[in-house]
Amino acid sequence: MRTRLIRAGVLSAILATFGTQVSISAQAPARTAGTVQLSTLSALQAQGTPPQAPGTPAPQIRRLTVDDAVRLAAENNLGIQIARVNPQLEDLNVAQARANWTPTFATTVTQNNNESPNSGFLSGSTAASISDSRFLSNVGVQQTMPWGGGNYSVGWDTSRRATDNILQSFSPQLQSSMAFSFTQPLMRNFGIDSTRQQLQVSEKNREIADVQLRQSLASTSRTVRNAYWDLAYAIAFLQVQQQTLQLAQQSLRDTRARVEIGTTPPIDIVEAEAEVATRDEAVILASAQIETAQDTLRALVFDPSMPDFWTLRIEPSDVAQFRPTAIDVDAAVRNALDRRTDLQQSRKSLEATDVSVKYLRNQTLPEVTADFDYGLTGLGGTQLIRGTPPPGQIFGPVVGQNQRSFGRVLGDVFGNRFPNWSAALTIRYPIGTSPQEASLARTRLQYSQTQTQIRNQQLQIATQVRESARQAQTNQKRVDTTRVSRELAERRLDAEQRKFQAGTSTNFFVFQAQRDLAAARNNELRAILDYQRSVVDFETVQEVPLSGGSTAVATAVSGGGNTVPASSR
Repeated sequence: MRTRLIRAGVLSAILATFGTQVSISAQAPARTAGTVQLSTLSALQAQGTPPQAPGTPAPQIRRLTVDDAVRLAAENNLGIQIARVNPQLEDLNVAQARANWTPTFATTVTQNNNESPNSGFLSGSTAASISDSRFLSNVGVQQTMPWGGGNYSVGWDTSRRATDNILQSFSPQLQSSMAFSFTQPLMRNFGIDSTRQQLQVSEKNREIADVQLRQSLASTSRTVRNAYWDLAYAIAFLQVQQQTLQLAQQSLRDTRARVEIGTTPPIDIVEAEAEVATRDEAVILASAQIETAQDTLRALVFDPSMPDFWTLRIEPSDVAQFRPTAIDVDAAVRNALDRRTDLQQSRKSLEATDVSVKYLRNQTLPEVTADFDYGLTGLGGTQLIRGTPPPGQIFGPVVGQNQRSFGRVLGDVFGNRFPNWSAALTIRYPIGTSPQEASLARTRLQYSQTQTQIRNQQLQIATQVRESARQAQTNQKRVDTTRVSRELAERRLDAEQRKFQAGTSTNFFVFQAQRDLAAARNNELRAILDYQRSVVDFETVQEVPLSGGSTAVATAVSGGGNTVPASSR
């Protein structure tokens, strides 16, 4: 009996000591559980960073706010860098279309020498062969006009010819001429032609490329923000698992003490050790989740060419706090219908289709073309003066020469001494239905179809915005509910600890209460993260589609795009 009384006294002292420790270890995390997501993440990083292997150098740590992460992504993200090239490509397409109106300068210099046999008395020589040497040069400019669809060409030719052909009056002969030609369509291709259509469509594609770049920036910003909060959640989740592991380890120590004094059967140690092993596994998995979140955010915000790209660790400095946001659904819908990038792309594509309708309507007009040509010429050189031919001959002997210099030749040209001109009016019109009329009818149907598709797109956008707002409101209510559930789980664990101290409960119920508290804490963290993400989605859906891709209506305009991968929940 005395021995039993001594054992009972020792047991009471041990229970008082270890029971207090258990109660403190269980209640301290419970008091801070409601503020895990409201405390600074530097403490979470210190507690939630996985341990490094011995001898491994400490990794460099980069503290980032969510705005810093978005700014770095705008500078370094490869998807955005790809999207930035599209406007530059469209600029080149616009420049290529404008180049069709660039004047073209052309010049040709030719030297020609010809020796031909004398084939008869009409060949122009009494010798066995006839020599003919020519030098020609040409300078000209031609251009298609950027208005009216007309085109002009101006050319200046000069030549020098030396020959022993007696049929020629000049040897050497100097000649110069100037020609001007202008062609102007009066109906078809007057208001718009293929070149102007190409330019206007290229300009619309350039505007679409700007919208697509803005869409890539907004989609990437959403992805970065979600990845940032995923990392913050992973760190907080690891801390919760570590706190749960500490509770299980303390329970294991208490159980071993009770087994040593004989108040608890040894089988309870096995149950406590199993619980510790389960909690240890949860900590390992939570640490791996942090590494995955690190890689995801790192790939979005940092330049892969950095030497420490894979070793640099990101430490979130912002906290995913629960701050209820007032949501105006009607204002958000109006804003989305005005700013959504996919809808803007559809509207600009419709404008490009309208250009095609205008062009095809013009092509159904009769082809009426006015042509005007005007030319000037001058002749000079050494003019051979022949006398009376002897009897029996056709050509008389050369009795003198008359020199006309090249300056006098130019004087004839620019003095308009020998003008020649022509004017023509050409009319062409198909008999029956032309291919342009069929193309116009088809394009008009496509235009009407696209208008209906845009109205359907507006309806889908309004539905998406309303659904996103509803999701944010639902998650806001989830946060309130999970907070109450976590507080009740804390009170239940505290009650189980007190009952365990009084001997009216077992390890099983204590462990179950610890699991319930861990689940409640995780649910609260998850609800806050989901609310934070839903707010980001609500802001993003007013700017771009949440899928990260374009839902713009497909039209005759083709434009490049960039798909940004959305962060998975």
